[in-house]
Amino acid sequence: MTIGKNLILGGSQPILFSGPCAVESLDICLEIGSTVKDLAAKHGFGYVFKASFDKANRTSSDSYRGIGHEKSLQVLQTVGNTLNVPLVTDVHESYQVEAVADVVDVLQIPAFLCRQTDLLIAAGKTGKAIKIKRGQFMAPEDMQYAVDKVRSTGNNNVALTERGFSLGYHNLVVDMRALPIMRQFAPVIFDVTHSVQQPGANKGTSGGQRQMAPYLARAAGAAGIDGFFIETHPNPSVALSDGPNMIPLEDMDDFLAMLKSAWMLGNQFKNYSLS
Repeated sequence: MTIGKNLILGGSQPILFSGPCAVESLDICLEIGSTVKDLAAKHGFGYVFKASFDKANRTSSDSYRGIGHEKSLQVLQTVGNTLNVPLVTDVHESYQVEAVADVVDVLQIPAFLCRQTDLLIAAGKTGKAIKIKRGQFMAPEDMQYAVDKVRSTGNNNVALTERGFSLGYHNLVVDMRALPIMRQFAPVIFDVTHSVQQPGANKGTSGGQRQMAPYLARAAGAAGIDGFFIETHPNPSVALSDGPNMIPLEDMDDFLAMLKSAWMLGNQFKNYSLS
């Protein structure tokens, strides 16, 4: 998958999609983006800044959604121009796609929406790179049909993201077999922080087990993948969305060093045939 002008997902280096969960403010986004951009370069990752312009899938209607669509997109555009980095954000409705695609380089399809044909087709028609998260209810082999929907528009620039499956009870389970299965259809990214999320576990908000993130991330890297998705924040305890599963910004240097080592191990075997 080609991202922007010069990043290749599935090429000779891993790609890091990272930033805060949601657009909170321009200052926070610039602080996180500039720090992670430098760390990504230090450890040999290509970098894409991530922040959701609208958190439309929160557990409760009282939860933080954002600073407004237009303001959030303005923040994203400023971050991209200031830091000279490509951008990724989620789209939840078909009507959002065109306006968002004018700003970002990668459109992310949330896990709950990976079967939404109209949304996938609208995203594919933009010609932008499309990053689809595997639904918590989807078998990994069935994600080929989501990829096919995007490619039916003539847009072959598509990748898949693994974030675990759900059995209910506020927990997600990651089956590492899903990574090579989905990689038969498209490049694969591992969502480090949502894989340790505990949806709805905090009485109307999501909890998380960030202490488990290093174990899953290392395993995914060693399994042979193309990129990592990581949400980070200077102070996760006050982040307005998904704080319990975020990696503290001060820990990202060591975290990326660890991931690069795991990725280099997995890169030797990622083209190993399943047959």
